[in-house]
Amino acid sequence: MDTELASLPDDVAALKALVLAGRSLAREWEARASGAEAMVVHLKLEIAKLKRDKYGQSAERAKLLDQLELQLEELEATATEDECAAEAAAAAAGQDTSAVRSFNRKKPVRGPLPAHLPRERVVLPGPGECPCCRGKLVKIGEDITETLEVVPRRWKVIQTVREKFSCRSCETITQPPAPFHPIARGRAGAGLLAMVLYGKFGNHLPLNRQSDDFAREGIALDTSTLADWIGAASATLSPLVEMIRRHVLAAERVHGDDTTVPVLAKTKTVTGRIWTYVRDDRPFGGPAPPAAVFHYSRSREGEHPTRHLAGYAGILQADAYAGYTDLYDAKRRPGPITEAGCWAHSRRKFFVLADVAKRVASAKPIAPLAVEAVRRIDAVFDIERGINGLAAAERLARRRSDARPLVEDLEAWMRARRSRLSRHNDVAKAMDYMLKRWPAFTRFLEDGRICLTNNAAERALRGIAVGRKAWLFAGSDRGGERAATVYTLIATARLNDVDPEVWLADVLRRIADHPASRLDELLPWNWRKGAASAVAA
Repeated sequence: MDTELASLPDDVAALKALVLAGRSLAREWEARASGAEAMVVHLKLEIAKLKRDKYGQSAERAKLLDQLELQLEELEATATEDECAAEAAAAAAGQDTSAVRSFNRKKPVRGPLPAHLPRERVVLPGPGECPCCRGKLVKIGEDITETLEVVPRRWKVIQTVREKFSCRSCETITQPPAPFHPIARGRAGAGLLAMVLYGKFGNHLPLNRQSDDFAREGIALDTSTLADWIGAASATLSPLVEMIRRHVLAAERVHGDDTTVPVLAKTKTVTGRIWTYVRDDRPFGGPAPPAAVFHYSRSREGEHPTRHLAGYAGILQADAYAGYTDLYDAKRRPGPITEAGCWAHSRRKFFVLADVAKRVASAKPIAPLAVEAVRRIDAVFDIERGINGLAAAERLARRRSDARPLVEDLEAWMRARRSRLSRHNDVAKAMDYMLKRWPAFTRFLEDGRICLTNNAAERALRGIAVGRKAWLFAGSDRGGERAATVYTLIATARLNDVDPEVWLADVLRRIADHPASRLDELLPWNWRKGAASAVAA
């Protein structure tokens, strides 16, 4: 200590310089410590984000909803099991089961079983005479208890017989013409073809699993045979797919999105893309029926949406994918496409940060700005829920009076907060996603036909995302194109509240000899009207 004091200079100026140098060094170390602390917080946030991507919710509430539904199922099953066990124990002890109250719970009121199902009467034989006085009995009524039952799938072979007749006068042989088959030279009926198609692309069952199921029922259908049927049926139905595509591209506004699909290649799989474009005018009261068309491509280059929408010049509701940029060019022919942003995409960027902030163990709140952004965006969504389904003009008026002030406040708030954040900050990146495309995000305030989100396209792609877990990959590029064809038919049927399998069976049964000039009668929205008229008749 004495040595250190002795080494200090006696000059005041030198001492002052030494103190200033010490303060400067202290500030430098403090800055380094602050930077290290900030880096620790940043790394914690990044780790939490990666954990959320790997182990967290695939959608904001989907996983929680699935868990709650599973928990409800287990509780219901457990309660019923305990109730049955208690009743059995009471009956074995000779007690009145109605007196057991331990497991009594309020059950929902049972609705009637579907009226369209056929009824099979099983009459329990009554006594032939009165058990008291052996007198004659007279029926005064009956009590009916209905039970829902299922009949296992039944197979049958339909023999189409064409009788030959010979004229005794001129010996001319007459015979009815051969009927059309759903597929040329095929022995599969329309119902079987529809079941295989919907099983693969609707229920996501690969053909080898379907073949195994059929074999257990005593029907030997090889996977290659089923694949032949799939190819022939998709070719037969291709005219309807083209009509659906033209109907979608005739819309004033379409939703666009894409998702990955693994494609089998040599020694590995490559990542292809399935694109969808959805027409749904119901949010703004449009009379046109909804429809969805799908396309397949080997990559995600911008040339693909440019080709898909080559003749379209309306509104495209989509995310901020750079491949759409050429579509919005003012020099584009037949005209530029109007860009409309998706608020669900932008909200998700803030929601992830707000959700991750809850998971990180830190004394300081990590993303309070993200929480506030989600709260402000949700206020805009609340207004949209109240005007969904109204006419475009009425939606626009309500948006200008109710939503515009909230949107303007959100923009001012984000720009003020953004100026104080580093460009590397995650909340700043989420803000930039919106602020750099603000005209596209606020275009819904100028046109009542525009939706707030692109959820219609995301819903259309949901089945593909589910199917990837079952069939793992498409077999080839042709397989991807074939999948896009069948997805178009199934998704459009679902959008029109039509059972896809029933519709496909009827269309395959009729399309071969249906007049080409009236092919539109087989489209899902027209087919439903025809089916309703036939039922009424």
